[in-house]
Amino acid sequence: MITDSPLSDIELFRKISANDSRALETLYDRYSPLLFSLIKKIVSRDSIAEEILADVFSIIWKKVEYFNFSGGNVYSWLILLARNKAVDYIRRNRAANPLTEAYDDEYENNYIIPHISSSVAELDLKKAFESRSDIESSLGKLTDAQKYVIHLAFYEGYTQKEIAEKLNIPVQTIKSKLQIALNNLKDNLTHQAGI
Repeated sequence: MITDSPLSDIELFRKISANDSRALETLYDRYSPLLFSLIKKIVSRDSIAEEILADVFSIIWKKVEYFNFSGGNVYSWLILLARNKAVDYIRRNRAANPLTEAYDDEYENNYIIPHISSSVAELDLKKAFESRSDIESSLGKLTDAQKYVIHLAFYEGYTQKEIAEKLNIPVQTIKSKLQIALNNLKDNLTHQAGI
């Protein structure tokens, strides 16, 4: 494995943008276990998760220029890219209300590739693993209902309207529940970080 590379994530992305396939291999070795775990949590089956993971790295290779180099948030970009690709798979294969919009370059650019503001704080793999217990603790402080709506939205890819239909409650209530859940999560994380 090449995971002990001294290059930072952003340096690897710069090399990938210059068509350095070894940099892509290093990035794959560094991130594939984490991204595979996230994708598998969403799609459940190993074979599908492997296909999606391969697609994610293909997108990185072909479309690294869509990454916001001034923000430098590789970790978040990769997590969101993998999540978006896995959720798109779920939405396209959902028995009720499957997504029928054509998957083409324009769709991929708008809905799969993350668009992260440079104002979002940079996070790397090391910092993410260091804050893992704080995140788990903060999630544990949410109510079961708050955890459930976050799970439906983030991991299962349901829209607010679909969550409302699934739970048989108004869309505005779902919007409110999601906003409260995310605010509580943010407050819990802020409190744990001592900010």
